[in-house]
Amino acid sequence: GRLDVEAARPGIINRVGGVVVQPMTPQEGSPDHYSPAVRQLAKEHGVDLSQVSGSGADGRITKKDVLDAVAKRREPVNRPGQPDTSVAEELIPFSQMRKTIAERVVSSRRTSAHAATFFEADFSGISKFREGRGLTYLPFVIAAVARTLNEMPILNASWGEHGIIIKKEVHVAVAVALDEGLLAPVIRHADRKGLLQLAKEVSDLAERARNKRLNPEEAQGGTFTITNHGGFGSLFSTPIINQPQIAILGVGAVQKRPIVLNDAIAIRPMGYLSLSFDHRVIDGATADRFMSKVKGRLEAHDWEKLL
Repeated sequence: GRLDVEAARPGIINRVGGVVVQPMTPQEGSPDHYSPAVRQLAKEHGVDLSQVSGSGADGRITKKDVLDAVAKRREPVNRPGQPDTSVAEELIPFSQMRKTIAERVVSSRRTSAHAATFFEADFSGISKFREGRGLTYLPFVIAAVARTLNEMPILNASWGEHGIIIKKEVHVAVAVALDEGLLAPVIRHADRKGLLQLAKEVSDLAERARNKRLNPEEAQGGTFTITNHGGFGSLFSTPIINQPQIAILGVGAVQKRPIVLNDAIAIRPMGYLSLSFDHRVIDGATADRFMSKVKGRLEAHDWEKLL
């Protein structure tokens, strides 16, 4: 005949005398309690599964349990009595000027083969000539540089696709520090202007740059740049070339220093000049010759003729 078997349920004796036994579940912490995916994930992250509490069915450890253990392990632990080493932060959004400056300086470093040379100049003659005239040192430097560029036009140039492009006019850009960055308004035909005219233009351009009244074209077309980084006492600098120019001159603070003069110690107003130049266009010897000429003009020029 037909044998009817009662649905197998734990603890129920069926009609043929058999006993349905509760199926055994893997013990928690045993290898059978972890799925292959969980074991692999724990291995990748170095997690001891015996130390992880499972949130799955029958206490099984899930992938989420492993990831939670990894995240918890990475959290800093501040023990009682230890100082809090976290740092308060504030995000300052980039201004458009700062973004532009960042792009240009990074581009310049990638474009030009930057090199630098440094010279020290004696400003004694200029210091005496300035007395009673209300002139800063900057117009003298501009005048000396502009006239030297006439003699060595290879520094009044830019790098072109097929060769070096020599500029026929000397337009000196002068860096002006603003709260949000730098601008470099241009003094056109600087080699044709006297000290008083240069001083007037520098003052006017700087004031209008700080007041945001500079016309866009007044900051374009420079063939060489000068930056006066000595305003806050800086002695040396390696300024970044203002593309597409090939050189930029940095002017350090003019300070009284002891020097040896005719085998005797003398106190003179001295200042360091730095030239960053594109080594693709000129070599170190050319850069040094240019700087030597600028230094010579600053130290021995008859400034009366340039008023």
